[in-house]
This record gives sequence, structure tokens and C-alpha cells, in this order.
Amino acid sequence: MLRTANDEKSVLRDKDVVEGMYINGSWEVSASDHKREVINPANNEVIGTVTEGTVEEVDLAVKAAKDAFYKKGGWKSTYARTRADYLLKISSKLEERKEEIAMLETLNNGKVYGDALEDVEDAINQFQYYAGLATKPHGQTYEVPDEIQAMVIREPIGVVGIIVPWNYPLVMAAQKMSAALAAGCTVVVKPSTQTPLTLIRLFEIIDEVGLPNGVANLVHGSGSVVGNALINHPDVEKISFTGGTATGKQIMRDAADNLKKVGLELGGKSPNIVFADADFDTAVDYALLGIFAQQGQVCSAGSRLLLEKSIYDKFVPELVSRAKKIKIGPGWDEETEMGPLISKSHMENVLNYVKIGVEEGAELLCGGKQITEGDFAKGNFVEPTIFTNTTPDMRIVQEEIFGPVLVIQVFETEEEAIELANGTDFGLAAAVFTNDGAKAQRVIRQLQAGITWINTYHPTFNEAPWSGYKQSGLGGDLGTYGFEEYLYKKQVNIALEVKPSGFYKG
Repeated sequence: MLRTANDEKSVLRDKDVVEGMYINGSWEVSASDHKREVINPANNEVIGTVTEGTVEEVDLAVKAAKDAFYKKGGWKSTYARTRADYLLKISSKLEERKEEIAMLETLNNGKVYGDALEDVEDAINQFQYYAGLATKPHGQTYEVPDEIQAMVIREPIGVVGIIVPWNYPLVMAAQKMSAALAAGCTVVVKPSTQTPLTLIRLFEIIDEVGLPNGVANLVHGSGSVVGNALINHPDVEKISFTGGTATGKQIMRDAADNLKKVGLELGGKSPNIVFADADFDTAVDYALLGIFAQQGQVCSAGSRLLLEKSIYDKFVPELVSRAKKIKIGPGWDEETEMGPLISKSHMENVLNYVKIGVEEGAELLCGGKQITEGDFAKGNFVEPTIFTNTTPDMRIVQEEIFGPVLVIQVFETEEEAIELANGTDFGLAAAVFTNDGAKAQRVIRQLQAGITWINTYHPTFNEAPWSGYKQSGLGGDLGTYGFEEYLYKKQVNIALEVKPSGFYKG
């Protein structure tokens, strides 16, 4: 297993290699000759160089995807079983290379190797799952008053633009691509400029298994250039985006010009509610995991801890004590429990929120600083941070920080807990910890959130939908629901007796 500082070098390309884009079955370098360096957030060293696409490359990729979809014998009309076979081959190749790809994700993203390996295994499962669904889009028939056979059939939407974030580069791309390809759509994928390397490896696998040219395309570049070109391209039928809420809103505005379909998985400020009758050790453990897993760079992170007042004095000291013991370091270190933030600029943004919290009057219980001792000074490491004495109007309570910063809110009644939990513009995830099963169900049913847990935090499954309430998203990914996002529903009416209507008398 690749786990040492020496082994991590083996997954990187030679320094003079420029990673390309994959368009119409070929690897391409941008006509602009513009390149972007890829950085390891644990030490801010350059680990790769990627060619930057332009509007021209987006046009080429979309044309290739459109041709591959509509041409005679194209992907749209390919047998579902054949599409499934390709997805299974991709899954198999990912399995063969999962340790290499996981280490590359760790180097490029900063996440702990074990988390990165779970991401690759998720991607493997996603291609397998949607391979199984490819042959199973269902229709309906209806009893109607006339001598008509009425039915509904499913058809693929067409070309899909997929824009994925830096926090889950491979797994987010895989869940969208596998569903779209299984449905019969073709895709153009834009990775984050910060974390493109594992998607390049995925497209190497796509090339290796011989997916027909143009069915899947990869274009690197900034959101302002490549992203906008995809969003506004008239031949792209749908945009599937995961990222920030502000960007999601702009995508909706741009897509409105041609009524392009959009799927948006956006931000969160998720409440983790702990009642006094919860199992104490379990609740403390998941309060930590909810916010400090993946350095808090998770849209569904439990960034607001709602504590029943009667357990506050017992719970908070234990929480702070354990937070201070979290082992921080580079993701490839076997002892590391929390890695670096994705970039210097993002780290500065997180630290600025800490400053805002202090200025707003919240009490900083621990953390809140960059770690600068020794080799840590080279990377983007921030201490696990906990605030208390917060009020609902504070920015650190209302706004997504996307880092290892937890804010504590206190409640006395079930009704107050629900009001606080629903008291932001977001509605992605929520959790309830209690040993009262009826209370857990009552509270969960009143929480405005698309992903919820009782007495646990973070486990999700490819078989179940991922979607948000309020400003946390539109549409969704995963499960049969995610599959349906890439299919039109067509009504077909067949006359059972062929004869004139008799409507016109002349």
C-alpha cells in the first residue's frame, strides 16, 4: 500500500510533463499554450502542470459530445447493456489503480489517505451501480377514456456539462458521469483548477477501455472562461454543478437565457442537534467527526453544534479536550487525522472568519490559528477551532466557512432546537442525537434538510439521493433519483383504431 513520503513521489508525473485535455478521444494541449501549476496543499510545492482550455476547446468538446450523441449508431442509440459494459470496465480499471489514485488525491487535495481511498472506492461503486441501472429505466402505461394507448418513455437529455469542486474531485465527477453515461447522455467535464489530477487518471482509464470518441470529454480551465462557456453553450442541454451557492445562483441566471436544465448541489450550514438523553461518548465523537473530517471542507459538515443546555457544562470541556488532541499532518502520514486546507487563499479566508467571530463577540474556546511550527509552515494547516456564546445573527453562525470551525448554539426545548436548526438560508444536512426514538423522528421530520442522520453523522450511500432544501441546491445526485435527472419523460399516445377524427364536417 502506498503510504510513505517516498512512495508518494511514485504517483506523480515527471516535472516536464504537461497534463492535457481529453477531447473526442484524443489528448490535447490548449491552443492558447497557457498552463497552470498544480499545488500540494501540505507543502505548497508544485506537483504537476496542466494545460488551460479556452472557449475554443469547449466548442470542440461540445461538438464532439453532440456528434457522439446524435450520429447514427451513437451513444444515444447504443444498447443499454453495451453502455453498462463500458461502465463496468471503467469500474474494474479504477479498482486496479485505486491505491495510486487515492495517493494522488491526497497529494492534490490534502485529504487523509484513508479518506481518499474511500472516495476512490465510492467512485468504483458508482460506476457499478449505474451500470446496473442502465438497463432499467422504466415507463408507464395509462388507462384513458378514448381508444388510445397512452404511455411514457424515458430518453436521454443529450450533452451534459459537468462542473466539479475541489473537495471531492474524483467522486463528484464519477457520480455525475456514471449516471449521465448510463442514461445515454454524453458529457463534457470541467474539473476544479486546483484538483485536476485524479480526473486526468480517470480519463486515461476511459481511453484505455475504448469508450467511443466524444462520449466523455475533459476540458481544464477557470470557471470564468471554461465554466461560463459550458454554461452558455447552446448545445449543452444540462449543467450539473457542485460548488458554492453564489456560483449556483449565477449558473441559474445564465441558464435561463435558453432554459438549460440545471442540477445544483450547493453549500450548507448544517445543524448537529444533541439532546441530553443522547449517548454521551457517541455524541461527542460524531460532533468532532461532523466538522473536522476532511478539514471541514465538506458541504454537509456539521458546522453548527446545537447542545441541550443541561449537558453543556459536561459536553463542551470533553469536546474541546478531544479537539486539541486531533493529529494534524500531511495526508500520507499514517497517524494523520486532519490534513491541510486546499490553498493559502482559502486558509486566509477561514482565518478571517475566525477574526470575524471574535469581533462579533463569540468566545473562542480553542484553535483559530495557522500552524507554523517546522514543516507545517510550508502548508495550509489550521487548528481545529470551536466557538461558543454565539447568537443566531452572527456571520459565523449564518455563513458557510468551509473549514475546521465549529460554532455551538444552546437550546432548552425541542421546539427551540428545531427553530435554531432551521434558522439559516441553507438546508443540506442535519443530525439528531437522542435515545428517544419518537423524539428523533419528530425532530427529523421538521428539519429543512435533504440528508439527515439519527445518532450518526456523515455516512451516505450511492443508492440514496443527495439533494438539499432552500439555498442548498436544486435537483440532486445519486440513486435512481440522480439517474432520472438525465432523462426526458416523453408522452406517447397510440390510436387503437385508425380512422378520421370526424371533427370537420365539410
